[in-house]
Amino acid sequence: MDTAQDSRFAAEFDADISVEKIAEVYAEAFLNAVDAHNIAAADAAEEFESFVSILQTQPKFEAVLASEMVANEEKISLLEKTVKTRATPLFWSFLNTAARRNRLAILLPVFRKVRAELDRRENKIPVVITTAAELDSGMLNELTEKLRAVVGGEPVLRSAIDPDLLGGIVVRVGDTVYDASIFTQLKNVRQQMIDRSANEIQCRRNLFCNSEGN
Repeated sequence: MDTAQDSRFAAEFDADISVEKIAEVYAEAFLNAVDAHNIAAADAAEEFESFVSILQTQPKFEAVLASEMVANEEKISLLEKTVKTRATPLFWSFLNTAARRNRLAILLPVFRKVRAELDRRENKIPVVITTAAELDSGMLNELTEKLRAVVGGEPVLRSAIDPDLLGGIVVRVGDTVYDASIFTQLKNVRQQMIDRSANEIQCRRNLFCNSEGN
């Protein structure tokens, strides 16, 4: 990203523009650069995610980069010492631009936008499954199979726990909560899992009783 391009970016920004909108612009610029350099998007996203993970595990480092009290030049100097030698040229250019435009504080929202766009390209659909208790892998696999046809893509499940559901299941895709017909399908899957467990227990009991009889 050259200085002229960076200036054009800056001219588009307004103090009233939300963080989400700014993050969307930076995510688009990042992915455009990835595509222009024929870099695998998955590799670029993995590098971005690694850096974000460092920020999340090093709160003092993140605080310095996000601070309005620290000059951009100091932030760039810190990044040069800690990141530049290990970063790819493209990712370093991206970080350098973000630092000069005082946007290091929004790297996590930018990464989320990047991840969401890559999921869209691969037709992956984030789905939040909220239940009263943790689901086992078998149940999650059953839900994935059911949801694949419903959402029209490959569901990527994230589980959440809400004890107040009292055994219910809530399926959320973006801002959409699926209607009763979907809940019925999911309830049927849940019942199948319960019945399967009950049958396994009964078989074990029968096996034990037969063994005792012999």
